[in-house]
Amino acid sequence: MEKLNKGLKVIHELSAATPWPASVTPMSAESDGTAGFWPEGFSSGAVDAGIKYSNRKDLMLLSADGPCSAAAVFTTNLCCAAPVELSRYHLQLSSGSMRALVCNSGNANAATGARGMDDARAMAAAVASELAIKPEEVVVASTGVIGQLLPMEKVLNGIKALPSSLQRDSALDAARAIMTTDTFPKFFSLKVQLSVGSVRLSGMAKGSGMICPNMATMLAFLATDASVDPTLLQKALHDANRSSFNAITVDGDTSTNDMAAILASGTAPEILADSQDYTLFCEALEALMTFLAKLIVIDGEGATKLVEIIVEGAADDRDAELAARTIAQSSLVKTAIHGEDANWGRVVAAAGRSGASFNQNELELFFNDLIILKPGFIADFSEEAAAEIMAKNSYSITLRLGRGTGYAKVWGCDLSKEYVDINGSYRS
Repeated sequence: MEKLNKGLKVIHELSAATPWPASVTPMSAESDGTAGFWPEGFSSGAVDAGIKYSNRKDLMLLSADGPCSAAAVFTTNLCCAAPVELSRYHLQLSSGSMRALVCNSGNANAATGARGMDDARAMAAAVASELAIKPEEVVVASTGVIGQLLPMEKVLNGIKALPSSLQRDSALDAARAIMTTDTFPKFFSLKVQLSVGSVRLSGMAKGSGMICPNMATMLAFLATDASVDPTLLQKALHDANRSSFNAITVDGDTSTNDMAAILASGTAPEILADSQDYTLFCEALEALMTFLAKLIVIDGEGATKLVEIIVEGAADDRDAELAARTIAQSSLVKTAIHGEDANWGRVVAAAGRSGASFNQNELELFFNDLIILKPGFIADFSEEAAAEIMAKNSYSITLRLGRGTGYAKVWGCDLSKEYVDINGSYRS
């Protein structure tokens, strides 16, 4: 309960500090008197299947009352997990129409060969049997230790118990069930006002370590009551993903299991392509995904600080992103952030090896609004003022490469001893 309350506090504080789009009304897990409220047409549940953890829910189900438009983005890691392969196939087979999503924690079902694929299929078939739907209408996801076979007897018994746990107004159990090293569940809802009425968007995410999505261990499951064509929904998710989940890094490792999926029940107004409502929907989806992405970084393994890395003035956006990602993923930069040391040389060095093109004599560096480095490598700044900024839980580092139009923003965190402690004993 202490971790849950701490997590809710973090969520509420971040929500209050977030510049939400004008059409959006944030509805946190308890602001509407519920423990996380799904849009019309959805319910979720979770059980303790005993997969790895003791006395902790580790298997969840998101169920739709009827056929849904569906879209997803997956890890680009070539060693992708069996659930990733199967879910990608199911989306193709069903032409983007799905009915349910099942996910277990504690075991990634990755690097498990043919047996792993059989087990993923068995999970889909078991859910389909319980809900009287087709196996290809089920998205399957897993997260946890790589290279170990799922305890399928426990998993299948757990799936049998899932339907009786389904609720529309209590999503936190499901959000907890997908956690591994996360310290709190991540769930949030938005109400979006459109010209034809309002729609709801809700989403949960997990991720704490092995976070450098490139679809993209990170999972995100979203639902909306909007009526959206699967092709249009895929475009909206793909575009929103680039500036949200794909713009975070905890440790520079891209998981074998990364997945972000969205289901649309169609019980609310229809959203058409090239309409103002589609623009508003996309803005809301990106805002929700960015919010969940930041929660992942805040809860990064051993993380104590959320840092926004901004690169501007680059030759183009690609160069800006190269520099921003390299800075955010640099172990030396991350340890300087943790130690609250304004060691600007590490930032400059990371940008220099990023592959971005720039003139080093034009570099300008800021911590929040404090200028740290002026063109010509003039570092005439107050160490005390810099230390005050770096002592904060959240701040920005902005590097101006020159006078170009390229721009990128990435969210990262510090690197602490606790990260080593957590990952040095992850399998135990």
